[in-house]
Amino acid sequence: MAWSAPLYRFYEHRLARGLPTSRLPAHVGVILDGHRRFARAEGHQDYTTSYRSGMAKLEEFLTWCAMLEVPAVTAWVLSTDNLQRPADELEPYFEVLVELLGDLPALARTLDFSLQVIGSLDLLPEPLANAVKAASEAPQGSRWHVNLALGYGGRQEIVDACRALVADLLASGVPDAEIAERIDIDALSTHLYSSAIPDPDLVIRTSGEARLSGFLLWQAAYAECVFVDPYWPAFRRVDFLRALRDYARRERRFGR
Repeated sequence: MAWSAPLYRFYEHRLARGLPTSRLPAHVGVILDGHRRFARAEGHQDYTTSYRSGMAKLEEFLTWCAMLEVPAVTAWVLSTDNLQRPADELEPYFEVLVELLGDLPALARTLDFSLQVIGSLDLLPEPLANAVKAASEAPQGSRWHVNLALGYGGRQEIVDACRALVADLLASGVPDAEIAERIDIDALSTHLYSSAIPDPDLVIRTSGEARLSGFLLWQAAYAECVFVDPYWPAFRRVDFLRALRDYARRERRFGR
């Protein structure tokens, strides 16, 4: 039986009030999965409506995070694997992403977050790359941080970090024979796409898929993972609050 709106709001409010603020994650990663399946389930003729619903949901999600004072969020909106999809699927999504990037600077000022776009940005089509540049250069906030993972792949990030580290070592005059011993966890970590923020504490993936698919492959080594059934466009605040409640109840061991 479907809940009435007042009961639903009461339950959501009770969940929010019951969250222990001292045990909430400092960095939440979210994998926005299920746009196409949502479109098929809703009987949409194409994926554009689902894509727009998903990006509107992302803006709503960032509002939830601001209300809960989450210090950092990384949202994976486009993977390097996604770029292999047919053009008739990608082009509408690119258009919606351009719209999103046009909206985010204003949202960043309203919610007071700084925005960084991470990934292999050289792989993006020119209109999308231009939108990334414009959004990145626009005035933003500063109270908390949002990463938009676009054209992102975890393995590629590690490869890029290795290349950047070796290039820096060579540029600083480190002899070739000493380079290998200078490559360690701390040095490599500083060359990741977004090294200035802590590793994610919690990763949420929608659509019922129980895998990370390379998302923040290095940084999420000790993250707690929550896999939820709703497709991303149908993800609700109550789903987010339940994920936070689940996280707060776990005993983190960090591999120990």
